[in-house]
Amino acid sequence: MASSVAQSSASASQGENPARDPLSIPPEVKSSIRILVIDDERTLRESCATVLKMDGFNVTLIGRGEEALDTVKRRQFDIILCDLYMSQVSGMDLLKATLEHFPPTIVVVMTGNPSVASSIEALRAGAWDYLPKPFSATHLQVLIGRASHAVMVARETNDLRQQLKQQNGGDSQTLIGISPLFRQAVDMARKVAATDASVLITGESGTGKEVIAQFIHQNSRRSSRQMVPINCAALPEPLLESEMFGHRKGAFTGADRDKPGLLETAHGGTMFLDELTEMSPALQAKLLRVIQDGVIRRVGSEGQDAVVDVRFISATNRDPLEAVKDGELREDLFYRLRVVPIALPPLRNRQEDIPLLANHFLTHYWLRHREAGAHAPKLSDSSIAFLRSRPWRGNVRELQNVIEHVVVLAEPEQVIEPNNIPIYDDNTDWPAESAASAAVLDEAFHAAKDNVIAQFEREYLIRLVSRAGGNMSKAARLAGVDRTTLYRLMDKHNFQRDDLARRGE
Repeated sequence: MASSVAQSSASASQGENPARDPLSIPPEVKSSIRILVIDDERTLRESCATVLKMDGFNVTLIGRGEEALDTVKRRQFDIILCDLYMSQVSGMDLLKATLEHFPPTIVVVMTGNPSVASSIEALRAGAWDYLPKPFSATHLQVLIGRASHAVMVARETNDLRQQLKQQNGGDSQTLIGISPLFRQAVDMARKVAATDASVLITGESGTGKEVIAQFIHQNSRRSSRQMVPINCAALPEPLLESEMFGHRKGAFTGADRDKPGLLETAHGGTMFLDELTEMSPALQAKLLRVIQDGVIRRVGSEGQDAVVDVRFISATNRDPLEAVKDGELREDLFYRLRVVPIALPPLRNRQEDIPLLANHFLTHYWLRHREAGAHAPKLSDSSIAFLRSRPWRGNVRELQNVIEHVVVLAEPEQVIEPNNIPIYDDNTDWPAESAASAAVLDEAFHAAKDNVIAQFEREYLIRLVSRAGGNMSKAARLAGVDRTTLYRLMDKHNFQRDDLARRGE
């Protein structure tokens, strides 16, 4: 049963790397991540340790269930990998004890009998994931890599929260903004957080609907459990149904095992339905039943699979009443989900918040991208005035991306001037306005799409290379791509570097 990991760890000890780390985690972060491996099978326990230690993690081993139970009550680990079935103390007992004493710990259960019932029970009890035996070193590395990335992100979030706590007079949950419309939305979110009422958040794309949803969840009685987000517009209907409700083995091609859905994962916590109006009517009807009685029926199932307790927070960038009127959103579902409506204003209507947000993002991304101790750059008064003058069609998300771009290219203690801020003038055909011209609508879809993409690429290249002064390395950094990609685009459109620089003047 442990031979797969043992063989892989043996290969690793001879100089063969079983798998590259799929997520970029610095070595110093890996060495600070404390992993506890609990299994009464010595070979598997030590094989796991060999693989993880070679990856640079701080690993502790325990082979006896009673000793492990005592340890997880007294000592905090970042990740615990424990066997579900042991002779003295079960993995479920260890899972519950761990989360009772140290809720942030990520617990992954291993099982040689990965039945649907036991896996769902572990996930409902708070397990982060489960690892069916036998498993390879590569499988172990990928899963622990994902868990480690979650630990790293949680640490960064906590550090930032502590900084904000100091900046905001001790309230770590204060959302950034002083404009009346935004504070009204935050006050509403604060009041509704303590209840289990369904919330419908409306606002343009990029206004921070998911941030408000997280704020509500973090201030609710469900904060110790997950908030599970799902974008209803990002997946086709069959895949969205399978992701939300789960499926039975054999329900469709490729369904080689039973799989619980995200609604079951969110049991005891919160489900965030983004772009609600994009969900199909059939799925809306199925979701309505879950809201009414909590019953889950997986794809391919003939009966009830689970009963869940989930709080729903939904969001849309459309007018939901118009969607109801157009028959795209069920009226009964709309009223079920809109017990409390919260409307977020666009950034152009909260200009007094722009300096606060810009400086917040500047600090956040400087801490993320630069070494500790390096002094952050500052925005000049003219840059603040420049940022306040922009329309910000992409709202807070656009401002966030612009400031991150500035931080990546800035030097320590640099004073950021308006010419360091990568924003195009509004009176240019850049890039969406030219794509929306009436002439495009006279063409067939695929031809129009190809022409729009070609026009976008040409305009982008002209402005990018001009901005970089003809320096292709700088242009690649500005665009976030490698030089090969830029040269390929230049060849595609028969451009020379000097030609591009001159055209952009």
